[in-house]
Amino acid sequence: MDYIILPRILTSGKINLGFCFPFRLLPSRPQRQHGSNQLVCHHFGSQQLLPPLSEYAKSVAGPVHHRQTPHADSAGGPHRYSTALTTCSSTTSGVCSVMVAVVEGRGLARGEIGMASINLKFPELVLSQFADTGTYAKVITRLHILNPLEILMPDTVREKGKGAKLFSLITENFQAVAFTAIQRKYFNEKKGLEYIQNLCAPEFSTVFMEVQTKYYCLAAASALLKYTEFVQNCIYAPKSLKVSFKGSEQTAMIDSTSAHNLELVVNNRDHKSEHTLLGVLNYTRTPGGARRLRSNILEPLLDIDTINTRLDAVHELLQDEELFFGMKNAIGHFLDIDQLLSVLVQIPKQETVRLAISVIKYHYVSNAGHSFDRILEQIKTVINNDTSYMKGSLNMRTQKCYAVRPNINEFLDIARRAYTEIVDDIAGLVTNLAEKHNLPLRTSFSSVRGFFIQVKLESVALPHGQLPVEFIKVTKHKNNYSFTTADLIKMNDHCEEALREIFHMSYVVVCQLLSTVHEHINCLYKLSDSVSMLDMLLSLANACTVSDYVRPEFTDTLAIKQGRHPILERIYGQQPVSNNSYISESNNFVIITGPNMSGKSTYLKQVALCQIMAQIGSFVPAQYASFRIADQIFTRIGVDDDFETNSSTFMMEMKEVSYIIHNISDRSLIIMDELGRGTSAEEGIGICHSVCEFLLNFKAFTLFATHFLELCQLETLYLNVENQHMEVRHTRAASSGAESIVYTYLLSQGISEERNYGLRAAEMTALPQSVIQEAKQIASRVSQQLKQHSDPKTLRNRAVYRLATRLLQAARNSRLDSASLRLYLQDLRRQYEAEGPRTPGCP
Repeated sequence: MDYIILPRILTSGKINLGFCFPFRLLPSRPQRQHGSNQLVCHHFGSQQLLPPLSEYAKSVAGPVHHRQTPHADSAGGPHRYSTALTTCSSTTSGVCSVMVAVVEGRGLARGEIGMASINLKFPELVLSQFADTGTYAKVITRLHILNPLEILMPDTVREKGKGAKLFSLITENFQAVAFTAIQRKYFNEKKGLEYIQNLCAPEFSTVFMEVQTKYYCLAAASALLKYTEFVQNCIYAPKSLKVSFKGSEQTAMIDSTSAHNLELVVNNRDHKSEHTLLGVLNYTRTPGGARRLRSNILEPLLDIDTINTRLDAVHELLQDEELFFGMKNAIGHFLDIDQLLSVLVQIPKQETVRLAISVIKYHYVSNAGHSFDRILEQIKTVINNDTSYMKGSLNMRTQKCYAVRPNINEFLDIARRAYTEIVDDIAGLVTNLAEKHNLPLRTSFSSVRGFFIQVKLESVALPHGQLPVEFIKVTKHKNNYSFTTADLIKMNDHCEEALREIFHMSYVVVCQLLSTVHEHINCLYKLSDSVSMLDMLLSLANACTVSDYVRPEFTDTLAIKQGRHPILERIYGQQPVSNNSYISESNNFVIITGPNMSGKSTYLKQVALCQIMAQIGSFVPAQYASFRIADQIFTRIGVDDDFETNSSTFMMEMKEVSYIIHNISDRSLIIMDELGRGTSAEEGIGICHSVCEFLLNFKAFTLFATHFLELCQLETLYLNVENQHMEVRHTRAASSGAESIVYTYLLSQGISEERNYGLRAAEMTALPQSVIQEAKQIASRVSQQLKQHSDPKTLRNRAVYRLATRLLQAARNSRLDSASLRLYLQDLRRQYEAEGPRTPGCP
C-alpha cells in the first residue's frame, strides 16, 4: 500500500517524481487482441492443449501443482505418465528449473547414454554422452546433480527389453519429478545438430567439433529443445544460446547416496540447516556463484592444473586484503546475469502484458549490471538513466512506465500522457471529495485494489456517525477506513487500459533494442561465467578467513596433519579434536576399530570432506594436507531401513556395497562404516572379510571402520593393510569406585584393546544391572581371544614392501634438495632396519 507519487516527463527526457502536467485524456484505441494463452501441441502424437503459460510459471517459481504434459505412446495416440511435481528447493538455487532429456542407445550401443539439459533461468544447453554400466550409476548421479524439474525420455522406454531398466531406475529415484514420454522419432540426432548450429552463439561454436559424432546427446537435444519451445511458448533467438559439452570423465563422481551420507548440500536432520559442506563454504553474493559452488561440490575437478590455478587465486586473495574486500564489495553489485540472459535470448510466440512487463523490467535493470561500452551505449539511447528499482508497488510501476526514453515511439508518448492525466484526475477527484465532505481524505495505492481512498478518524466526527453513501467497498482497520467510489473504479479501469498500452509499446521498443544487443550476447555469457567463478573463489577465500585452513598439495599420497571436520568446526564454533591421516600405496587399506561413540564415523567423513574440498580448489582444515586425486568417492554409512523400496537395513547395505563393487577403480576413495551390522555376527564377519579381499585387489584408498575385530587379522595376510583404532581412557571414581570411559577421539596405530564395548554402551542406558551382568557372563563364555601371527618373515616382508613404496613416492613427488633428500633416505633406512628383523638364513 503506497501513497500517490505523480510523475511527469521533463523536456530533458528525465523523470521527475512529485509533479504532473495537466494533459487532457485522449481516447484510447481498442485493445489489441493477443490471442489465447493456451499452448497448442501439434507434434506429440495428437493435438492437445497444455495449460496456460501462467500455470507453468507457477510450477517453476512458486508452489508446484500437478501439470499435464503431452506425449504419445508408440501407437501415436495420446498417453500420459507422470508423477506429481513437488517443489525442489535447495539452499542456493531456490526452486529447480532444469529440464533434462535422456536417451539410451539400442542394440550394440546399449549402455551408451545421451543427455541434454537446459536451465529455464539460464540459457545454457549442456550436452553429455558417456558409457554406463548396468546399474546406470552415472545417469542417476548426473540427474541428482541437475536436480530436474522434468525428465523427458522416449516412449519406447516402457516397453520390456527396450530400456525398461533405465526407465524403472529413473522413476524410482525421482518420484517427485515429472516424467514425460515423447515419441522416439523426435530424438533425432540430425535435427539436434541443426538446432545447435542455428542457436549456438559464435563464441561457443567449437562445441560442434565435440558433439558432431555424439549422436545420442544430439538426439536428446533435439527432443528437449522442441519440447521446451512448446512448454515455454517461445523459441530461442538464433546464435544466442550457450552450448557446452560435459563428459563424465572431466569430474569426479559422487553418487547421490554418498552426497547424502556426507551432507554435502543438505543436512540430514534439518533440510533448512546450513550445517553442510555447502553451508561451510558458501559466502557467495550472487545466484550464479552459489549455483557454481554447489555444482562443484557435487562434481569435484579431476584436472590438477585447473585445481592449482584456483588455489593460486584463493591464495592471492588471502594475501592481498585490499583486493579481497574490493572484489567482494564489487561482486555484490552484480545482478543475476543468468536470469537477464534468459530474457534476452527467448523470443515469445505470443505477446502478453505480463511478458512485456518482465522484459522491460529485466532489460532496464541491466543498465546497472555491467559496463560493456557497446551494449551500455545502446541501452542508454533507449532506457532512461534514472530508471532503477524502487520500493513500493506504485513507485515500481512508475519506473516501468517511464523506463523508455521519450520521443522514441510516438504512440508510447501518447499513452504515457494519457496515463499521467488519469493519475492527475484521480488526485483531483480525491481532493474534491475531501472538500465536499470536509474529511481528511488521502489517495493510496495497492497492486491489488489500484487507487483507493483512505481516511483516519481520530478527532474528526462523521456526519450521522457514518461515511457518505457514495463511498463503497469500505473496510476498516482500527481507526482507519479504506474505500472507493464508482468514479474512482472507472478511473482505475482507464488507468489499467493506458498501462497496457504503455507496456505494449515499451515492449516493442525494447525488443528492437534486444535485436541489437544479440550481436554482443557473447560478452554477457563471458561476464556471467567470470562473475560466478570469481564469486565462488571469493567465497572459498572467505571460508579461510573464518577458520584456519591450509593450501593442499597433490601427490600420490593422502597425508593430512591435524585434520579437522569442517562441518563440526562450524557447528561448535571452535576447533574439534584433530587427527592425522596417512594412506599410500603401501597402506591403501586401513581398518579402524574402536568403541561406539569413539569418533570413527566422524573421522571417516572428515577425510572424505577434506578430499572434496581440495578437489574443488579450496583450502582445507588442517596444518598440512596432501591428496591423491580421486575419480570416485564412495561411502557406505548408515543403518536405516528404506520403507519406500521395502528394503531392510541389511538389504540396503548389500545394495550399496554392490554399487561400489561394480564401479570401483584404482583411483577411488572408499569409506565403509560398520558393514554387516544388519545380520548375524558370523554372516557379518564373512561378508566383511570377502568384501575386503575384493577391494584389496584394487589400489583404491579404503577406510574401513568395523566392530568385527576378527578383520584385523587381514594385516597379517596383506602387506598393504594397516590397523588403526580410536583411543579411549578408563577412569574410576574415587568415592564409588565406578569405572567410566573417556573418549579421546584420537586415532592411533594398532588394534583397539577394548572388548565388549557394546556392553559398556548398554551400561550407560537404563537397562537393569542384572541384565547387564548376565550379558557380560554370556559374552565372556562365547568370545574368542584375538590372535595375530606376526612372525619375523611377515614383519620383514612388510618392511621391504613399505620401503619400496616410499622410495617410489620420493622419486615421483619429492621436491627436496640433495642434502634434505639424503637425510630423508637415511631416515627411511633406519625405519626399515627397525621394522624388519632379519629372518634366519636371509641377508
